[in-house]
This record gives sequence, structure tokens and C-alpha cells, in this order.
Amino acid sequence: LDKALSRKKTTKEKKEHLLSLITPTTDYNLLKGADLIVEAVFENRDIKADVTKKAEAQISATAVFGSNTSTLPITGLSKSSERPSNFIGIHYFSPVEKMPLVEIIMGEETSQETLAKTMDYVQKIKKTPIVVNDSRGFYTSRVFGTYTGEGMIMLAEGINPALIENAGKMSGMPMAPLALMDAVALDLGHKVAVQTKKDFEEEGKELPKSLSQDVLQEMVEKHGRFGKKNNKGFYDYHESGKKQLWPELSKIYKLSDDQPEVEELKNRLLYIQAIETAKCFEEKVLTDVRDADIGAILGWGMSPWTGGPLSFIDMIGLKDFVAEADRLAQKYGDRFTPCNMLRDMADQNKSFHPKGGNSSQAA
Repeated sequence: LDKALSRKKTTKEKKEHLLSLITPTTDYNLLKGADLIVEAVFENRDIKADVTKKAEAQISATAVFGSNTSTLPITGLSKSSERPSNFIGIHYFSPVEKMPLVEIIMGEETSQETLAKTMDYVQKIKKTPIVVNDSRGFYTSRVFGTYTGEGMIMLAEGINPALIENAGKMSGMPMAPLALMDAVALDLGHKVAVQTKKDFEEEGKELPKSLSQDVLQEMVEKHGRFGKKNNKGFYDYHESGKKQLWPELSKIYKLSDDQPEVEELKNRLLYIQAIETAKCFEEKVLTDVRDADIGAILGWGMSPWTGGPLSFIDMIGLKDFVAEADRLAQKYGDRFTPCNMLRDMADQNKSFHPKGGNSSQAA
């Protein structure tokens, strides 16, 4: 509001009126009568469970309880609720006052009535909703993470940090991958990775090792670099507002003698997002190709010239896309391996968006 006031986009009276509508409190009794609550506490199951129980004790049986989680499965979080049919994911994007998208996540027991109320709420606050099914990271966080993750993997491979960042910007992304990870916060990414590993262990599974997780752990635990929040991440942030890549990066991650062409890096950054999106569609996390493309462009700003990840695949052509993905997988790892759905669509000469019309499913 202060920034808006300095730019003459609001008035002092409007600012004061808006602030008067907000009541900071630790008194859960003040939640009585609320029709909808959005919990937005730290990504920790125990804290979220505690808040859910205390808030639900104050609200009616018909009230909607939304969790603004970006990674934790809604079905698991809803186990702390006495009415899981009223429990739903309402995932905002930062900065909330500017970002137009809200990702609505359906838990296994979430009712259609709860979805309808949530859709109504999101439209009333003038945001664009997409609806996805439950999964770790849902859709947006899961695919967004492949972009920043690939940038960190490139760093660990010894690719020049400046080359990585230039490739990200040249691909059409609004921010380069390492700069974007700084903005998100390295310590947050590390905490999410730790929680995910803990969840896998509790389920009797082993979390696949990732170079990006190793990079986050080293940056946070060894070097105390949390990102823009403490002015120390992959970049150094100065009081003047300028930033520069941390000089030590090239010493910690020794530069390879063989630096790749920028086109190869651009391909990796775009293909990894499209491949993960296709997996989400195959797993029915996504059920509508329009939600996939709109969510990518409005949620994390995937290169708008592509039209979104599934439109990007169509633009390349399924057969050519699968062939290039196979080449990348052979050279860089299994994460680039195309899912069975993509292979089947390529064999049958199908596309996600049929020419000359719209479709809500692969055709």
C-alpha cells in the first residue's frame, strides 16, 4: 500500500480504510461466523494440523477450510479436519496482490459443493482459478520446481552460472532459474525437500537423489545463504538494489572445460517443464489442457511465446518432441524420459489442442 501510495495509485484514505478491515490477532474466537478460512502458515504438517483444529472449533459445519499450501498433499492435511469434505487447497502465488492465478486443489474427500464455493470466492476476488487433483506439489509447484531445479543441476554440472541465467532469460522465462530460486528462498526450498524426504520415509519409500537438493543443502547449511531474504543466495544483493552472481559459485562448483551451447540449455529448461506437465496430465492431476497452459503462464510465467507447456509440445509436434526428450534423457538423465502417454500420442499422431477447435482433453 505504501508503494501504491508513492506511485499515486491509491490515496491515504483508501489505504487506511483497507488496513482497517484487517484484524491481526491470536484469538481464534474471532473466527466465529466466518464462511471461509484460508490457512497460510508455514509448510509444516504439525503446525498446519494445530491451526486446522483450533480454527475448525470456531466455525460452522458448512464453512469452507482452505489451505494455502504449495507442496503438501491436501488429502493428508485434511486428516486433521473433522469435516474433510469441506477441506480444499487454495494456493496463491507471490506476490499475491499482483499474481492473477489461484490453484484450487481437490482432496480425495473434497465435495463438489466446497469446490463450487471456492470457485465463487476466487472469482469474487478477481483471480483466475484452475482446478487440479491432489498430488505432492500439485501441478504448479511440481512443474515450477523442475525449472529452478534444472538450473541448480546445471550449476552442479559445472556450467557457468552466467550462462545458465542467460539461457533462462533467452528461453522467455520472466526470471532466470537461479535468481528465481533466490526470490523463492533457498532455505524454504531446502525445508520442503527435508519434509518431502521425511514423508517418503514414513511411507516406506526412498526419495530419489537429486543434484538440486544437494546444491540447496550446501548453500543453506554450509554457507548460510538463504536467498534474497538475507541478501545472500546464488546472488549477492546490495543496498543500492543491484545484484551480482556470488563470485564463490564458480569455485564451489568448478567450471567445466566444456561449456554447452545456449540453445542446449534453453531446450533443457523448456523440455523439463513440458515433460513434467505431461506426467501430471497422465496421472490425472490435470484433467484439462487449458488449466495446464493457463496455470503455467499465469502461475509461474512459463515462456508466454510457447502458449504453455502442452501447447509447446503441440508446436514441436509429438513425434519430434518425444525424439528430442529421449536424446536429452540419454545425455542428462531419466528425468527427461517421456511418459507412456506422450509415446502413445506420438504413435497415434495425436495432439493436446486439436487444430481448429478447443478441447478439454488430449485428442
